Amino acid sequence: MSLHVGIIMDGNGRWATRQGLSRAEGHRRGAAVVRRIVEAAPGLGVGTLTLFAFSSDNWKRPGREVSWLMRLFRDYLRDEAARCVETGVRLTVIGRRDRLGPTLRSAIERTEALTAGGATLHLRIAIDYSARDAILRAAQCLTADTVPSRESFSRLLAIVDHGGSHAPPVDLLIRTGGERRLSDFLLWECAYAELCFLPVMWPDFGPELFGQAVSDYHGRERRYGALPDAAAS
Repeated sequence: MSLHVGIIMDGNGRWATRQGLSRAEGHRRGAAVVRRIVEAAPGLGVGTLTLFAFSSDNWKRPGREVSWLMRLFRDYLRDEAARCVETGVRLTVIGRRDRLGPTLRSAIERTEALTAGGATLHLRIAIDYSARDAILRAAQCLTADTVPSRESFSRLLAIVDHGGSHAPPVDLLIRTGGERRLSDFLLWECAYAELCFLPVMWPDFGPELFGQAVSDYHGRERRYGALPDAAAS
């Protein structure tokens, strides 16, 4: 069974400040880490990888930093599309799109179309994403006589967030940067996720630490509210 891993990539700006570098350089170094993590994921048994790149609350950051991040996202999609096709990575972007610029929206649509046939890994990048807002938008789509199941509501969440076919529940959530909170990321999907909070900043994260987190996950007992014997059966 392949894993769904979600990662909150935190600490780029703080890493850069400690190094005497600009926050922009921290984000650039963080983007380079993404490539190594994506390459390592299939070998670790990861079938779906969701990365939190930009939350809906991040619009509150200084305009110059936001503009730089949007250019970074666009450049990443442009530069990585061919590599994703070559390695069988399907890339989709979840979150709102109406507040993104037309150039970035076009890059998203082009990359999603080019990589649609990827079967090795489903890479989902969350941009302008809020789990609470997504749940609210999905709920607003329900009619008065609708009684949704968990599965049908999950599919509805995927629709409102441009996720296409809905992803499986998150098995392991990793957050770098030392903070210990979910920050409005995949709240529905993380209902029974195993949590891993690391003090290392995202630019210092890599395949070795990724592998250690996955190995730690496999050593945990997941009971889903049941007693151990019942969960195992």
